[in-house]
Amino acid sequence: MKKRSGAFWEGIRDGFPIGMGYFAVAFSLGIIARNAGLTPIEGYLSSVLNHASAGEYALYTSIQSAATYVSVAIITLVVNARYLLMSCSLSQRFDPNTSFYHRLLVGFGITDEIFGIAIARPGYLLPNYYYGAMTIAIPLWGLGTSLGIWAGNLFPQNVVSALSVALYGMFIAIIIPPSKKNKVIAVSVAVSFALSFLSTLTPYIKDMQVGTRTIILTVLIASVAAVVKPVKEETVNSEE
Repeated sequence: MKKRSGAFWEGIRDGFPIGMGYFAVAFSLGIIARNAGLTPIEGYLSSVLNHASAGEYALYTSIQSAATYVSVAIITLVVNARYLLMSCSLSQRFDPNTSFYHRLLVGFGITDEIFGIAIARPGYLLPNYYYGAMTIAIPLWGLGTSLGIWAGNLFPQNVVSALSVALYGMFIAIIIPPSKKNKVIAVSVAVSFALSFLSTLTPYIKDMQVGTRTIILTVLIASVAAVVKPVKEETVNSEE
């Protein structure tokens, strides 16, 4: 019992700086959510239930473009698909006797950063450690979104537009480092930029909803990259 309690507080400790980073990023997401017409409470709930920057951005922009429920669901699933792989990886780190409910709750709270600190711990992963990190990081993510929406309602439109640019800077910071290390990622990013631009000019395709175009391009580019340059098992093991 003492070991589990200690793991929970260790999770709180390690999750706090992550939560502060989430708060700053989510504030910019809140500006996008405000433009999509969400209230601070709706923004908080959407962030707590879908705590993924790319996934939330896709969600808010889809709502803003009046996408259908099916399109919103599919694009959110596609953008967040990487968490399925993280879940599989974490499942191998649990004690075999860990209950299904612990696995389910940990699976709900997977984010890139929390996954990173959890997978780096030696030995079996204690669910309480993950719960501690989730307890502090995810509410701060939701709070940042709510305050971003509130600030967007308070500030003049030109200030809101300026704050919206910060999120694009965040995405650039996410894609540039791995692109510099991996040529396949770099080419995929460059191709996605080019095809995204061309899709806005191509007849018939340009008339599609933004969410639908994004789904098609994401699946197409990822599929081609997986076929042409599949990730070797030795590479995956060395990265883990």
